[in-house]
Amino acid sequence: MMNNILIDKTISISNEEFQLIRELIYKNFGINLTEHKKPLLHNRLQWVLKKNGINSFTEYYRFILNDKNGDRFNELIDAVSTNHTFFFREKNHFDFLIHKVLPDLTAKLAQSQDPYIRIWCAASSTGEEPYGLAMVLKDYFGDNYSSWIQDILATDISNQVLSDAIRGIYTERKMQQVPEIYKTHYFNKVDEEKYQLSNLIKREVTFRRFNLMSSTFPFNKSFHIIFCCNVMIYFDQKIRENLIYQLAKVLLPGGYLFLGNAESLGRISTSFEYIAPSIYQKIV
Repeated sequence: MMNNILIDKTISISNEEFQLIRELIYKNFGINLTEHKKPLLHNRLQWVLKKNGINSFTEYYRFILNDKNGDRFNELIDAVSTNHTFFFREKNHFDFLIHKVLPDLTAKLAQSQDPYIRIWCAASSTGEEPYGLAMVLKDYFGDNYSSWIQDILATDISNQVLSDAIRGIYTERKMQQVPEIYKTHYFNKVDEEKYQLSNLIKREVTFRRFNLMSSTFPFNKSFHIIFCCNVMIYFDQKIRENLIYQLAKVLLPGGYLFLGNAESLGRISTSFEYIAPSIYQKIV
């Protein structure tokens, strides 16, 4: 006699259901899911449907539309977002920052009544980029750090990755490009596979949830440096153009915009001058 086996069946998604949810994601988050992303969306949302006791993607679509406080949309973006990153992913950015941007900015701001260098990581994911920046800036400025940097703003659309960033615990795999001196000074070994970032660096970064699809970017002051890496690859041309327009509005003249190494502005904007691969400067 055969034993009964409990099979956890997946919930299928039709082409019509995929189009509904795909358009919902595009409208609210700007992420353009092409047809070949259907299996990915289907697989990533299985646990969300089962967690909420939902038996079809049509029912889930209605469930999202009835979201009153944003929790269901947060759960959706947490499920579909790709957050693959690691420390010092774009090493060329940090090299350019140290040898070109910081010397120029400090010389320019030395006599200013507002000397603080304002930095925004617009898609911070689990925190490797802004924390890496904080380490580099601590090393560069030394005892004068607080005279130049108040804090680094880091934003992301996903509550889950922001929570992970605030915790500041990283695997050995994500630490492979961290210089040994930084590992020694700024991390504590938790176990054989994990490191805990020290409060010395964690307190230098302010994390906030922010959707780059927002119609306005409500910052009190403009930035000298913006990192917006590996985001535009998920957007279509229309969304990219709007994002660059908004970034240009909150970046000071002469300020620097860093994109992911696989990204470029092309002919999107006349507000920026090409400086180096994936690095642009706002025209004065």
